[in-house]
Amino acid sequence: MASEVLLTISKEEREQAWLRSREKYELDTQSKLVHAKREGERKGMQKGMQKGMQKGIGIGEQRIIDLLKNGKSPEDILREYGEN
Repeated sequence: MASEVLLTISKEEREQAWLRSREKYELDTQSKLVHAKREGERKGMQKGMQKGMQKGIGIGEQRIIDLLKNGKSPEDILREYGEN
């Protein structure tokens, strides 16, 4: 009788430990997915900002070239866009 109670308790403890282990695994997996998503978003934003800056610089350079080709002096361009 006492041995049956001990076996039942041991079985319940094993089941509880297994359930805790399973829950921890699921939480860890969710945490890793959230971290991976955030890291992907961060890298995507960084890459997008970099591309946007390069495109903006290219547009600005082309605008200056066009103004020079149309006879604007570098001084006029600097005055128009403000010296920085």
